[in-house]
Amino acid sequence: NEMTYQMPKLFPAKESQNKIICVSGLGGGVPFSCLISDIIVDLNCLSAGAQCFPLYWYDDSTADIADLFNQVPNINPMDRYIRRDGVSDWILRECKQRYGNKVTREDIFYYVYGILHSPEYRTTFEADLKKMLPRLPLVDTPEQFMAFSQGGRKLADLHLNYETVEPYAGVTIKTSGTPNYEVQKMRFGKLDSKTADKTKIIYNPHITIENIPVEAYEYVVNGKSAIEWAMERYQVTVDKASGIKNDPNDWADEVGNPRYILDLLLSIINVSVQTVDIVNGLPKLDFNMDEPTL
Repeated sequence: NEMTYQMPKLFPAKESQNKIICVSGLGGGVPFSCLISDIIVDLNCLSAGAQCFPLYWYDDSTADIADLFNQVPNINPMDRYIRRDGVSDWILRECKQRYGNKVTREDIFYYVYGILHSPEYRTTFEADLKKMLPRLPLVDTPEQFMAFSQGGRKLADLHLNYETVEPYAGVTIKTSGTPNYEVQKMRFGKLDSKTADKTKIIYNPHITIENIPVEAYEYVVNGKSAIEWAMERYQVTVDKASGIKNDPNDWADEVGNPRYILDLLLSIINVSVQTVDIVNGLPKLDFNMDEPTL
């Protein structure tokens, strides 16, 4: 609330529709990562303060005349804004010349999200990404461009709709006693006294999730796998200074779904597995520093 920066241009009203690609800030202590959102994000949703690149931005066309005596009742709040494209005219022309006239601004937007997930890109420019904003190459062929764009679109769909993704079908859920979906603190199983077994998550004393694919942990956001973020954030904690209790089970009660946290974890496992598969299927990048960059 205190530091809104440019967010009012990206999401000026609750009716706003937009997508933003968030990247790690400069000088962060964890490896570069990115995440797409269709709602306002916290400044520190990624390391060192996320920087966001929108599909659209909104120009307030009536701010100079709207006041308490000049409001039109029942008007759509978005009518006062003009939607502008976040993807520039220059890069649209460049991509059309290279890849064909059917290329759209959305194709370019999702191309960016695809490239930012490229393992070769992240490895090659690991040092640069810690101290400057990403600069992205333009690939050689229309086929490569569309492969990255389609891959980015699939990744965006997964990451935006993670709550509604079907639970991963390959896991085994073992239960004991009366079904109880309340969580206190999830933890991994153990291979021995010192080694965690990440194929197994002990959800609570009554529920254990087994046969989790190890490759699911390869999907890392902000220095930690998505699965481990879920395990960390969905636990009961008490703030020492204030004594305020944070209980994620309250949200499950509020939405009327006692299984919400369990189902969410199973969905995130699926999102992670699919993300890794999509990333591994992206074209391999061969960098040419003489090529234009976004």
